[in-house]
Amino acid sequence: MYLHLGQDYIVPLQNVVAVFDMDTATASRRTQKLLTRLQEEGRIIELYDDLPRAAVLCESALGETLYLTGLSPQAMQRRAQKGYAV
Repeated sequence: MYLHLGQDYIVPLQNVVAVFDMDTATASRRTQKLLTRLQEEGRIIELYDDLPRAAVLCESALGETLYLTGLSPQAMQRRAQKGYAV
């Protein structure tokens, strides 16, 4: 099954490692380090217009990728649970 992240991006559901709420995630020093590292490596894909509401961390054979989306973490959870797949 696949998870739709917005703006025509889908990822295999089994590749999703974590979904972060961007309102609270940046308060953690570990999360800040992760964001910095992925930014430096060019592994962040921005899928939002105004501000990111959720970050979806995925891991595949090619490594980690962080998708910043304008959809809420709750919407991501509902999509994953209900099988909102493409």
